[in-house]
Amino acid sequence: MSSAVSPAPRTALVTGATSGIGWETARLLAGKGDTVIVHAPDQTSGDDAVTRLAAAGVDVLRLRLVVADFSRLDEVRAMAVRIAEEHPVLDILVNNAAVAAPERRTVTADGNELSFQVNFLAAYLLTHELAGPLSARPGARVVNVSSSMHRTASISWNDPQRTKRYSRLAAYAQSQLALTVFAREKAPWTSVSVHPGVCDTGLLPLYAHEGDPAAEGAARVVRLCEPATELVPGAYYDRTALSPAAPAAMEDRTVRRLCKLADQLVTARSA
Repeated sequence: MSSAVSPAPRTALVTGATSGIGWETARLLAGKGDTVIVHAPDQTSGDDAVTRLAAAGVDVLRLRLVVADFSRLDEVRAMAVRIAEEHPVLDILVNNAAVAAPERRTVTADGNELSFQVNFLAAYLLTHELAGPLSARPGARVVNVSSSMHRTASISWNDPQRTKRYSRLAAYAQSQLALTVFAREKAPWTSVSVHPGVCDTGLLPLYAHEGDPAAEGAARVVRLCEPATELVPGAYYDRTALSPAAPAAMEDRTVRRLCKLADQLVTARSA
């Protein structure tokens, strides 16, 4: 009598996992038996997220809490070092952390417009800093939780920090376009981006008055993390469907140009 071979346990990192789609994604992955590294911007919200995950039935032995404020790139680097030391193999990275761009243009200590740094540059830096663990085992996946709003965006190459003309919607949309483009960078792992749907999260006011439950959006993200789901590298998914990204996101030249810009911006203050 033959027995089915159970899949090897995986390790996943979910950024922005204290609420909304990130929290639900952590819950669903842990429920599948994965070890989930729960990222929080501060210790208090992280402890609260883990407490709520436990109350939801998650085995806390499957959870690891890491803390980093993505408005500080030095904290992103420090978190990556810790993760690489404690988890030499990383199978899944869900770049989910995001903030709505403020009404007034806000600049981080690193000199970047807030939403561009938190929503894109931090994800770019973190992914690159975790290249070792992501390359340690074949089949690793990076899922960038993007937005259909990327279709309305353009990257202001001459003024990515939006110093001259600032609009919170334009700044947020630019960060989502950048995240979508970034998924097309060539890497040893498979990267994709996904619009999980308009969901009832803290970002809902940017989109609509009502949305799907966050758990539904998270299920669409988790589906892309599953080995059974075949992915097209660099592709953009709208909920569960493979979908054409904005034309600007499909150009190889744009990918190269964006990565060059991001390299400059994440190293500008680190020297």
